[in-house]
Amino acid sequence: MSETTSTTVPSAPETVLDVRNLAVSIRTPDGVVNPVKGVDFSVRKGEIVGVVGESGCGKSTTIKGVLNLLGPNSTVTADRIELAGHGDIAGYSSKQMQKVRGRAVGFVAQNPFGSLNPIYTIERQFFELQKAHGTKVPRKESRKIALAMLDGVGIVRPERVLDGYAHQLSGGMAQRVVIALATTLSPPLLFADEPTTGLDATVQAQILDLISSKVREEGRSMLLVTHDLGVIAQYCQRVVVMYGGEVVEEGTVHDVMVTPQHPYSQKLIGSVPKPGEKLNVAR
Repeated sequence: MSETTSTTVPSAPETVLDVRNLAVSIRTPDGVVNPVKGVDFSVRKGEIVGVVGESGCGKSTTIKGVLNLLGPNSTVTADRIELAGHGDIAGYSSKQMQKVRGRAVGFVAQNPFGSLNPIYTIERQFFELQKAHGTKVPRKESRKIALAMLDGVGIVRPERVLDGYAHQLSGGMAQRVVIALATTLSPPLLFADEPTTGLDATVQAQILDLISSKVREEGRSMLLVTHDLGVIAQYCQRVVVMYGGEVVEEGTVHDVMVTPQHPYSQKLIGSVPKPGEKLNVAR
């Protein structure tokens, strides 16, 4: 009698976000513009997905559309925006999305000072975040949580930062505070929208190392918006390439970087300066 052996096929990673046919229209004095047109993408558990493309291609508008963070003159439509633990959030009201942002999805914006309240101490902003999501903790306990979160993002003397205000922080320090706030409620998914804009090269690397390590060590997922292909290559597993408000290519970082299929991807990757070679400026 022959023995039959069975092999277990590993299951595919869980999808934490699946966006289908996302479109954004914005009403302007000159008429309606459509910066995002039928975008599809997904993020799986435990991975960092990069969104790359030139300025104005719709990267930031896409993630702000998902999070309902665009202005009142904007309209967002989608066949579905499936968020793990919440189902389809397409069409959620602003009030409903307030419960999603912070607890289910953390958001790290380009400008940290735009994310911090200038008239509240940093400590109060941690307290108000927890209060807004129904986490009823005394002020003393909230301060302990905040101190631990600031220490976790590498802030020296966090007590001094907690007692101060946003305007007293450097750009890199403010971004660390925003990262701490964005991860306080342990959201399984982070959106980082060009989180190192305006920071010097050394601080940029520190911030990206910090965010990516928190994602890996804490089992989160992240959608990282950037125009820097070097960042994509170093920190991401998959990449979404956008051009003119549309996704023109999506795949593993290796596949897209080594064998790009779309002409725009080819030119984008071909434009990266290489040591010892002339800059490729061909159109």
